[in-house]
Amino acid sequence: MNRRTDIEGQPGSDRQFDANEPMRQSTAIPVIEEQLHVGKKVVETGSIRINKVVREEEVKVEAPVVVEKLDIERVPVNRYIESAPPAVRYEGDVMIVPILEEVVVVEKRLVLVEELRITKRQEHTQVSQPVILRKEEVTVDRREGDPINPNPLA
Repeated sequence: MNRRTDIEGQPGSDRQFDANEPMRQSTAIPVIEEQLHVGKKVVETGSIRINKVVREEEVKVEAPVVVEKLDIERVPVNRYIESAPPAVRYEGDVMIVPILEEVVVVEKRLVLVEELRITKRQEHTQVSQPVILRKEEVTVDRREGDPINPNPLA
């Protein structure tokens, strides 16, 4: 940049400014600064269109499935036990689960308190006692014209 500028900063003046030359008067030198502003703008450069189609298809799938079934057999035991309750046990592939029930036991016992000793004796005595005896007597009289058997015993 080779322009001529006078003291006031006007172009076209014949006087040149020398930095080594002492200044006679105070002079203002303007300082210029550039500023930058950056911005964004959305610009459409193209577009796309998306279509989605869902198709369903039924497919048979075979898979192994295990179903466990239980056969339960009730076996009555009805036995009193004196020790600890029996634990669950296995006999082969059979699991045996004991089912317990508490019952109240009332015990009735005979106790011999005493004995009675009885002896039988016979005593013979004579007793007199008035007794009334009854006796019936029958008499049969014969009358004339009565067809009674002449022999009463016959």
